[in-house]
Amino acid sequence: MNFDEEIFSELRLNVREFVRREVEPIAIKMDREDYFPEDVFRKMGHMGYLGITVPEEYGGSGLGYLGQAIVEEEIGYSSPPLALSYGAHSNLTLDNLYRNGNKEQRELYVPDLCTGRKIGSLGLTEPSSGSDALNMRTRAEISGEYFTLNGSKTYITNAPYSDIFLVYARTGEEHTAFVVLSDDKGFSRGKKFDKMGMRGSPTGEIFFDGIVLDKSRVIGEVNGGRNIILSGLNSERAILSFIFVGLAKRALEEATKYSIDRKQFGKSLYEFEMIQDKLAMMYSEYRAAKLLAYDALSSVENNNMDLKSAASSILYSAIVSERIAREAIQIMGGNGYMKDTGVERLLRDAILGQIGAGTTEIRKKLIAGALIKDIKKGRGIE
Repeated sequence: MNFDEEIFSELRLNVREFVRREVEPIAIKMDREDYFPEDVFRKMGHMGYLGITVPEEYGGSGLGYLGQAIVEEEIGYSSPPLALSYGAHSNLTLDNLYRNGNKEQRELYVPDLCTGRKIGSLGLTEPSSGSDALNMRTRAEISGEYFTLNGSKTYITNAPYSDIFLVYARTGEEHTAFVVLSDDKGFSRGKKFDKMGMRGSPTGEIFFDGIVLDKSRVIGEVNGGRNIILSGLNSERAILSFIFVGLAKRALEEATKYSIDRKQFGKSLYEFEMIQDKLAMMYSEYRAAKLLAYDALSSVENNNMDLKSAASSILYSAIVSERIAREAIQIMGGNGYMKDTGVERLLRDAILGQIGAGTTEIRKKLIAGALIKDIKKGRGIE
């Protein structure tokens, strides 16, 4: 084992123990009460998980996207909602801000996001633009050295609790990324949504009513927001895949344990061929999703991300996690349908995987389009 492998193996064990100690005891409470554990989230910052892709000089751990994926996978095993909030903070907001911000912005915002003193959100989706994200209506009107921001964002993960928002707005015909703070004059929060699944990962709406921002709040270049949006989407898809890899593993393990313990007609369930068929297919799909996710991750790590790889990783992991969770309930019968076992919540959580961060239909469109483009250019299929 080389040094890097030792580091990441130790990280996985470290996160797994943290999840067992801090997350597992509150996972069902999070779902039932739609409870967001701020104290646990800040402990994740203390452990170095929140700023895991950020260099140590800015308060991070410097373990890159592989480290981030490991955290997502291990937390997703126990609490997909907490993994979702983690991804929105660590990948969509913090990593994006670090990669595209200047030195002053990094020094001002990144350390607090790394430690968890501040919570972050990405402000992209709007009431009238979800899949068609670039068709946003939020606008920042330029007047000399200042911008006046008006509009709203919706379905924003962590919004009810966030302090720092990475917000995209139209500037003329282009797009620009801004840092918006929760104490900016003209900023307000709307309602916190009551969701079917991923309960405990707070989702809400935010409003901008004439917020005045100077150029120090622009991330990247004025009118350069489109490139930031698109560059962040591939890493987002690859990283968020691991939430559903972790979820699928948990559902498979629960179903397998139950098939051993539960007896019918004098035999354990696993002795019936139909149950064996289910378990075998569930495992094969889980492994395929995990391998696909790690393949996409290697492209992110090597800064050679292929759109097909990123989109297919989250497409497949989301579909498979939902199917495995559904089969787990079928194997467990009435027991799986009861809230006390925690398996039915895995199915509800898995459903978001085909809606959030781009729908299944959009992912298929992206994959097919990239595939056709490759063939037309004579590149073949890898």
